[in-house]
Amino acid sequence: MSRLFKIAAPALALLVAFIALLIALSFGGGSRTQALGDPGDVVRIGLPIAKLAVNLSAATLIGSLALALWAFASRERAYFRSIDIAAAAALVLTLASAATAFLTFLNVSAMPFSLDDKFGNQLGFFLTEIALGQAWLITTIVAAFVAVLCIAVTNQTALFFVGLAAVGTLVPMALQGHAAGVSGHAMAITSIGLHLVFVSVWLGGVVTLVLLRGIIEPERLQIIVARFSTLAIIAFIVVAVSGVANAMLRVGTLENLFGTAYGQLVLAKVAAMTALGVFGFWQRGFLVKHMTGAAVQKMFWWFIAIELVVMGIASGIAAGLARTPTPVDQVLNPNPTPAEILTGEPLPPEFTFERLFTEWRIDLIWMLVCGFGIFFYLVGVYRLHKRGDKWPWYRAVLWVSGLLLLFYITSGGINAYEMYLFSAHMGAHMALGMMVPILLVPGAPVTLAMRAIDKRQDDSRGGREWILKAVHSGYANVISHPLFATVNFVGSLWLFYYTPIFRWATSDHIGHEWMIVHFLLAGYLFVQSLIGIDPVKTRFPYPFRLIQLLAAMTVHAFFGLGVMSSENLLLADWYGAMGRTWGSTPLEDQQAGGAIAWSVGEIPNMILSLIIGYQWFRSDAREAKRKDRQAERTDDAELKAYNEMLARQAARDAQQS
Repeated sequence: MSRLFKIAAPALALLVAFIALLIALSFGGGSRTQALGDPGDVVRIGLPIAKLAVNLSAATLIGSLALALWAFASRERAYFRSIDIAAAAALVLTLASAATAFLTFLNVSAMPFSLDDKFGNQLGFFLTEIALGQAWLITTIVAAFVAVLCIAVTNQTALFFVGLAAVGTLVPMALQGHAAGVSGHAMAITSIGLHLVFVSVWLGGVVTLVLLRGIIEPERLQIIVARFSTLAIIAFIVVAVSGVANAMLRVGTLENLFGTAYGQLVLAKVAAMTALGVFGFWQRGFLVKHMTGAAVQKMFWWFIAIELVVMGIASGIAAGLARTPTPVDQVLNPNPTPAEILTGEPLPPEFTFERLFTEWRIDLIWMLVCGFGIFFYLVGVYRLHKRGDKWPWYRAVLWVSGLLLLFYITSGGINAYEMYLFSAHMGAHMALGMMVPILLVPGAPVTLAMRAIDKRQDDSRGGREWILKAVHSGYANVISHPLFATVNFVGSLWLFYYTPIFRWATSDHIGHEWMIVHFLLAGYLFVQSLIGIDPVKTRFPYPFRLIQLLAAMTVHAFFGLGVMSSENLLLADWYGAMGRTWGSTPLEDQQAGGAIAWSVGEIPNMILSLIIGYQWFRSDAREAKRKDRQAERTDDAELKAYNEMLARQAARDAQQS
């Protein structure tokens, strides 16, 4: 039964996905002959099939690695078999990506296949010079690289980085398709990227569980499924949110949702995903809790088979949607403004103080990060409270406030204007690097996690184990050292703004996300080295912390003054070419940004100095109390010994004189 199930369930899901794809192509018009430059039936049908193979193999690759890293102990058989599944999936992904690249070339060039030099030269040009071809070439190369790593690597820590490389195969896919030209392309790229990653964790995890049927011992099944269900529920939430955001960009209105083929296919996919969500919550709420019996375990495997079939339907529809014309035109304005040429977005209305709170430009990644960060932190606090342990209320308040501020900075009015105004960009930078960390660091998330998350007893790695592995690593010891944290914090200012990194982070969506991560982490490490509660290997005594802060404040002030007094425009062909008819001139706006860095940036530094002084006072008070208690226990033995030493010294001096 186990062997038949392992073969039949994935095969049935694949067959259902293929049928759903053909129906979606027929219903949505993706299989119809094109009026101009039709590539032929083989390409029109073969390309979406190849993309379906890419999606399914990428999902299996990422899902199997996720299970290996999260659910299994590195010594058990299922762990090594998961890596083998990942290696096989990476090989399939390599071949499917190469086939997709070839068929995509035939589709966009409308050239018939031939073996002559002209065809080969055009194919080479497409793969090396055209963005779409480069994307598929990169996917193919990275997939082949991951396949080799999966064959060679079994260490769990090293496998984590293999998993990151596997996720990297999805990045070129997120930059393609409808997302490439749509107005609102940042949201489109973010939403489809999140959708691909978390669908892969979910779908790939289910496929891997089915393929491991018979290897996972019955007594281990409940534990493994419980761990996977946690990943699956998180994935479901992210997939649902990102799917809604992506559909809104492509469908536009309710009329388009119900009245167009694309909208109706979206509804069909939503129905499938809703069914999967119901399955997942029922699985976690009932099956996982009653899986000790053989009958319930058998029910679980049939339930998983049904879930896999529904996932196949959703995957087929998704592949068909990629070839279906969208109701909302995915081409930018034929007569774009300078701002649209540079950013892909129309110029926002004139900046006013009120619009800081009324204009929004949601960053889906950080909205989800902040939401999950608040949720899991409060769950940790609740766990401590439930078992009778205490956790200071103000730490929770500071943590939640910090993440709410982070959400506003990355999605609110500042984010809406930072691509167009240097001053808004600098305000976001100062908030990310200084204001948000001052709120987050006292929240002591690592300490809370160590106390709230249960320790695993089977040598596998859960949240607690991965956090400990990260914070105790040699890399963490280096970047958390006060000297490195200070140099990184202030040195990043100069390195970022006076090198090509600034242009990359301003004009490229991935660069923009990197900028947020870097400045947030640099600020967090710097503040952690000054006032942190979470344990680190090295932390200076309080007098040296004040010197550390003073040095950073000085360099920071010089940077702000340098920008404020400069007569040369940073990124003149960006901030100076937006075509703004409102607000101050680009140079005046840049100087205002320098003033923000110089003046507003010093406010958090003053807060830090006050906190350091208060902690120093508290530390001295605790030390004095400790010595008083020691003196009471020993009847001032230390003081008496000291006085006796002084008396002996005085006596010796008297004799010598």
